[in-house]
Amino acid sequence: MNISICPLSSGSSGNAVLLRSENCAILVDCGITGKAAENELAHAGISPENIDAIIVTHEHIDHISGVGVMCRRYKIPVYATLGTWKSMINSLGKIDPALIRYIAAEVPFEIKGTKFHPFSTSHDAAESIGLVFSKGDKYGALATDLGTVSKHIFELLLPCTIAMIEANHDEKMLMAGPYPQHLKERILSDHGHLSNRLCGALCAKLVREGNLRQIMLGHLSTDNNTPRRAYEAVKCSIESAGFSVGDEISLFVAERYCVSEELIY
Repeated sequence: MNISICPLSSGSSGNAVLLRSENCAILVDCGITGKAAENELAHAGISPENIDAIIVTHEHIDHISGVGVMCRRYKIPVYATLGTWKSMINSLGKIDPALIRYIAAEVPFEIKGTKFHPFSTSHDAAESIGLVFSKGDKYGALATDLGTVSKHIFELLLPCTIAMIEANHDEKMLMAGPYPQHLKERILSDHGHLSNRLCGALCAKLVREGNLRQIMLGHLSTDNNTPRRAYEAVKCSIESAGFSVGDEISLFVAERYCVSEELIY
């Protein structure tokens, strides 16, 4: 039985990720229009009618703009923390109470035999989470909008062979760019986003000390990063740790507006 991660869209313009296991298909976030979600799911080879759940990591608009539409149109249950529900409910439109599911950080749950372990992140949202998911002895993770990586998060990621990890910005591009100082400080803070440098350090450590072998870099900033900068920074960190990217480690950058390479384990 396989598990897989397939980004449908990634970045400040909208985020949606398809997680799959043997008989389970989960949409994590839907920060794109319902029509775009339908199109990208079709390109990924799955019908929206076969999506078992939408798990929302946090309430920012680039993660929830299409959630209400997909929930209503296809009767898909929506899972989110209490804090996220309180912060996003007025933005979703009318939601059938029967489709509302509450989850909590550090409280594992299952959907059709696939296990999910939500963990708290320090991103500047009401009650944001990342996810480790597993089927049997196979583990994967979705770790974007992190802010910072605690020892606890690192330990949760250690068993994961596949992961989508945030590489939001190049620090030099950010500091030299047009953003106001307060926004730069927010992005660089523990409540913001991981830089290419921090993502590279995390990936290198997970490769060296854990099981990570397939990496998707996600949530790149339009203004403060490029796919090439992110890829090269993380590649350099991994190779400095003594591993070969391309041979031992697979490294990809998620597409901003379309389906990306699927990580399968």
